[in-house]
Amino acid sequence: MRTPHTDPREDKKNTGYLALGALGIVFGDIGTSPIYAVQACFSHGLRPEPANVLGVISLILWGLTVVVSLKYALLVMRADNHGEGGVFSLLALALRAARRTAEPDTGQVQSRSDGASGGIVWPLMLIGMFGAALFFGDSMITPAISVLSAVEGLDVVSPRLHGLVLPIAITILVTLFILQRFGSQRIGNSFGPIMVGWFVCLGILGLSSIRAAPVILRALNPLYAVRLIADHGWSSFAILGAALLAFTGGEALYADMGHFGLKSIRVAWYGLVMPALALNYLGQGALILARPWAAADPLYLMVPKALALPMVVLASAASVIASQAVISGFFSIVREAMQMDYLPRFSVVHTSALERGQVYVPKVNLFLCLSVVILVLLFRSSGALGGAYGFAVAGAMLVDTLLASYVVRHAWGWSGFVAACLFIPLLTFDLTFFAGAVGKIPEGGWLPLSVGILILIVFVTWKQGRAIVHDLSHSRHQRLETFIAGITPQWPARAPGTSVYLVPTLGAVPPALTSALNRYQTLPQDVIILNIAKEDAPHIEAQHKATIHSLGMGLWHVVLHYGFMDRVNVAGDLRAQGRHLPGVDLDKPAFIVGRSIFVPGPHTLRPHWRKKLFLWLANNVEEEFDYSRMPSEQLIQIGSQVEV
Repeated sequence: MRTPHTDPREDKKNTGYLALGALGIVFGDIGTSPIYAVQACFSHGLRPEPANVLGVISLILWGLTVVVSLKYALLVMRADNHGEGGVFSLLALALRAARRTAEPDTGQVQSRSDGASGGIVWPLMLIGMFGAALFFGDSMITPAISVLSAVEGLDVVSPRLHGLVLPIAITILVTLFILQRFGSQRIGNSFGPIMVGWFVCLGILGLSSIRAAPVILRALNPLYAVRLIADHGWSSFAILGAALLAFTGGEALYADMGHFGLKSIRVAWYGLVMPALALNYLGQGALILARPWAAADPLYLMVPKALALPMVVLASAASVIASQAVISGFFSIVREAMQMDYLPRFSVVHTSALERGQVYVPKVNLFLCLSVVILVLLFRSSGALGGAYGFAVAGAMLVDTLLASYVVRHAWGWSGFVAACLFIPLLTFDLTFFAGAVGKIPEGGWLPLSVGILILIVFVTWKQGRAIVHDLSHSRHQRLETFIAGITPQWPARAPGTSVYLVPTLGAVPPALTSALNRYQTLPQDVIILNIAKEDAPHIEAQHKATIHSLGMGLWHVVLHYGFMDRVNVAGDLRAQGRHLPGVDLDKPAFIVGRSIFVPGPHTLRPHWRKKLFLWLANNVEEEFDYSRMPSEQLIQIGSQVEV
């Protein structure tokens, strides 16, 4: 049951409200790239000569235009999965299209478990999972390098403060992760005005610098970028890897779409962020043309000396905010991974009634916090982390393009010619920058690559293990219709009282109910088979809370509906439905839930350590009833062993 409701994102006032939040969350990463992107391009021996300066600025501007303005904001973000963005949304759309294509050939409906998927399905899944795994690696690095680069601004004030950099950075990071429990919108609205000030300053600084050297406007011609790459041969890969720093955070726009919606992100990007970034990059180029030595630190050298310290403070605040984009995106990707059964279930807290995608995952937040702090302690400076930055982003962007091309062709039905004309240039662009990022693997790119491989192993192991469990449970579960047909007034014997059996899916008989009937040849006087359904609306009104069907012979089927902001309260909400369950004693029913205990068995999951990994994950997964507010004295857990 879904309660009719209007989409809150359609309201213009809410669009502006969400756009302000998006400025404080989504654009922090890409918005702070002017601090280091241009400087990095000239740190690999590239001379600040006019042709090189025009080439670098042209490369950055057209990279932003093609990668962010065209690919993500205009095209890829159209591929939403029920309002959600990110690589798993693309993967879900691609898999649906692949199954629709395969079904007419096989004559069979694809199993949800995908355990025996052939053809294109598993390759698509592996590509999507690897892209998500790379994003996970990037999510660990970005907060560490952003906060470190911000706090290292203390060296500009006084070198004597250098010893405080690590303690202050760790304090800021831990505080930032503690704040996550308040939700993306509240954090974004707090950070939003700061980022508005940051982007306005970037635009003003850039505009004033352009006026001094308007020749920089020639960089709007993409031929300067092409000549830069052509003239520098193999060394151009290092330039590409550095220029990629200007786009870090571009993939976060799509990953964070579920937090703020497509319209609000587009309004913020086209209305403020892109113009401010373009003006500032042009201004930095103009400054280097006039004073080549300024290539060492072009952003701060654009600032009048009297405003240098305030600019350091503002840049530090903006850099701290930058890490929020990937943290929010990390939560979204984790939630989608759980929904698609690539990760075990964790408790998810919804933090906004405006956007279902605004979520907080407590255990994941703790894991990410510890990972980031460890990285800070290991690398100890943003310079040491710089080599690791960019590789994961380039890989994730390439995966997005590959999956988007499949969605456009097979899900949206665009012609092969149109799809090729659109995506061959995009793939060429992404492959070029990815090749530049590959050169950073020895310098630190091995870190996100290693994390990505480990996360990919977890994804694949969980998915294959769950496929085995799905096939086992499908063969063991009895259909509800068959079960009810076997009950008569004479059999089985009925005991007084009410038992409530929780089931995760509709139409199946709880194994605990079948086991009790077979063993004791008896049933309670009233049996309620209960399913919990999560809806897209933030709240479900009381009159729509439950769907109740009488199955006869004292058996009832009840579905309790909850909005994504509602707190699950099975005992209380079931008791409130008493008038719709005549004669059923709901004062102190027994709540019976089944918990599977997974043990090693004969099923194939190789090598053996992967089976151990799956068993550990499966036996520590959170069940729905773990946070469904059922009285402990009325709760009965029945365990059953499952061999994997």
